[in-house]
Order: sequence, then structure tokens, then C-alpha cells
Amino acid sequence: MTRVLLVSGSTRDGSLYTAALRTAVRHAPPGITAVRYDGLAALPAFVPGDPDPGLAVTALRRQVTEADAVLFSTPEYAGSLPGSLKNLLDWLVDGGELTGKPAAWLSVVAPGRDDGARAALESVLGHGGARLLRPACVRLPLEMSAVDGEGIVTDGRLHVALRDMMQALLRCLAAPEQRRPPSWQAHSSLYPVVQRQDSPGFRPGGPPQSWPGAFS
Repeated sequence: MTRVLLVSGSTRDGSLYTAALRTAVRHAPPGITAVRYDGLAALPAFVPGDPDPGLAVTALRRQVTEADAVLFSTPEYAGSLPGSLKNLLDWLVDGGELTGKPAAWLSVVAPGRDDGARAALESVLGHGGARLLRPACVRLPLEMSAVDGEGIVTDGRLHVALRDMMQALLRCLAAPEQRRPPSWQAHSSLYPVVQRQDSPGFRPGGPPQSWPGAFS
């Protein structure tokens, strides 16, 4: 069973990003166990080389180590990553848990609203030695009105996107050296994909995906 750790960059429980990842737990396809990390707000401030960072950091590092891949979804604050998520990443870079770790991102806002955060995330992942799986990176703009009382996104497009991106994760993990993009990169299960030609990245490979409503 492939284990995917879901990390939201928001500390607000009602966040759209957290709701999207909460939905991912329910819509993980067969063969994948999706687990949401919920300890972001409890992490202490990063101290480089701290030999005893405490239980919260130890638990974070253990969850990342046990995961086959990590999926991030984050808002943008002041043109970059939220400080709490950067703090989490600093702990992982310092501990080496990101080295060789497959990673992807899910954007739930329109282009231009999180470009700084996305670029910063990819930069930090690169510094940490993570392997960005671009075929599994997806942008699907959503509205808060699509979130129900249980904090689950009811928009069926997200359900399809989540299944497709996790299937892409499975394919990338099964054949990590394969350069040819998976078939759904040209056309998803239900919706056409528009490929971005200008997306930054730290590894060679195909561009991330844009879903209907997102303009490249």
C-alpha cells in the first residue's frame, strides 16, 4: 500500500486548502492510503541542528519518513509561503527527511494568487533534495461554497482530479526514471488538461497540470 502524507500550509481548520486535503483522504484510489498531517500549529520554531527538537518535530519527521510521497497544498501569505509551513520545511531540510522524497502540490486558487508560494515551495523542496513529481501537480480553482458542513469539498471536479493525481503518483513511484508523461497528462478522466509552458521547477520533466477555470 502506497502511503501519501498530505500537508496543508494553513493553520486554520476552515481553510479551503485543508478542506481539499481532507477530501483527498476520502477519495484516495485503491492502492493508496492518504493521511493528513495536522500538527503544523504545534511545531516549535526551527533551531538549526537541535539534537532534541521535541516530540512534535520527531513525530513530523517520522510521518514524512514513513510516507512514500508528500502532497502539499498551501495558501500564499505576503507573496510567499506561510511562516508556519516554512518552519515545517526547515525542520525537514535540517533533518534530511526530504532527501529523495517524492513530492507534489495541489493548488485550489486561480493562477496569480499563489504563484509566489508555489515557487517558494518548489525552491525549498529543491534545497531539501526532494523529487518533485510534476505529472502529479494539479491546479483546480475552487470556491468556499463547495465546502460542506463537515469540511469536505463537494465539487466533483476535485474528486476526479484527486484520483487522477494520486494515480499519477503511483505511476511515478513505480517507474521513477520514466521521462514520458502519463496518458492523463494529455487528457484527464473527464476534463481536458492545459499544459503550462512557463512553470518554474528544479528538475527536468513535464509541466504541472491546469484544470478547467485555470488560465496558463
